Amino acid sequence: MRVIEVPRFGGPEVLTLTEVPEPVPGPGEVVVEVAVADVLWAETMIRSGHGGRYFPVQPPYRPGPGVAGTVGAVGPDVDPAWRGRRVVARTGQYGGYAEQVVVPAAWLAPVPDGLSTADAAALLHDGTTAVAVLDRVPVRAGDRVLVTAAGGGLGVLLVQYAHAAGATVVAAARGAAKLDRIRRLGADHVVDYAEPDWTDRVRAATGGVEVLFDGAGGEYGRAAFDLLEPGGYLSAHGTPAGSFAVPEPDRARARRITVIGIDDLRFPPETAHAHLLRVLDDAAAGRVTPLIGQTFPLARAADAHRAIEERRVTGKTLLTI
Repeated sequence: MRVIEVPRFGGPEVLTLTEVPEPVPGPGEVVVEVAVADVLWAETMIRSGHGGRYFPVQPPYRPGPGVAGTVGAVGPDVDPAWRGRRVVARTGQYGGYAEQVVVPAAWLAPVPDGLSTADAAALLHDGTTAVAVLDRVPVRAGDRVLVTAAGGGLGVLLVQYAHAAGATVVAAARGAAKLDRIRRLGADHVVDYAEPDWTDRVRAATGGVEVLFDGAGGEYGRAAFDLLEPGGYLSAHGTPAGSFAVPEPDRARARRITVIGIDDLRFPPETAHAHLLRVLDDAAAGRVTPLIGQTFPLARAADAHRAIEERRVTGKTLLTI
């Protein structure tokens, strides 16, 4: 079968398509015939050698944190009723860029009727993270909420959840095309943070915000922090602009800002599984809709990484197998 491997750290070109033997499930495991593989911004950091303490992987390795597809085979002690079912599953952080993967049966989540396999893949990580963030950062009717990196797979879900809660939502992203799509998904105001006065525009629209979901990090996250009202909430979960924009503790305390960092979004597998089931149900019921902006075939995994790094993507990026 075909898989993507990373023999050494480097640019997107190090993603190598190769042939390996088909996997065989062991006790408690299944083989998933992959239809769609998830692609994350963090994977570009890992591949380039900048995963740091959060992703301490060394090559050679096979990228891919999760897949959606159909169960093709089951191992000993696995309910045979899983065979032939559409499922979505994490792959233990690595190995999903492949035609087939082995995963523990306990990690499987059935794809609800009425939800596409691609949408399920798009929700696997971003949807799980959105639910986790919202469990820690309350959004109430009447709140003013700013979402940075609102054009990404996670950002568009946070926009929709906050809008559904009755908040006034400001979405910040780059480019008119992204902003137009985000507006259609529920943003009350949109701003382009490529413009030097973008924070002034947010303040003019809201007067300040009670909640900041920062998926951008770097200078954008630091600038957005100044828009938070005293007693507000910050989720600093993004790094595309260079680093997590976590403020100095004394600065946050002085303004009574509750800060949720990336370490606060680490949870055991059973919690992640519960979050996944919840967002799949929400999507099947039409309460949220993932935004799949672009797909690439497996052989073009390097193009997918390149597009993400060059910020040419909107919403979720997926590999189709």
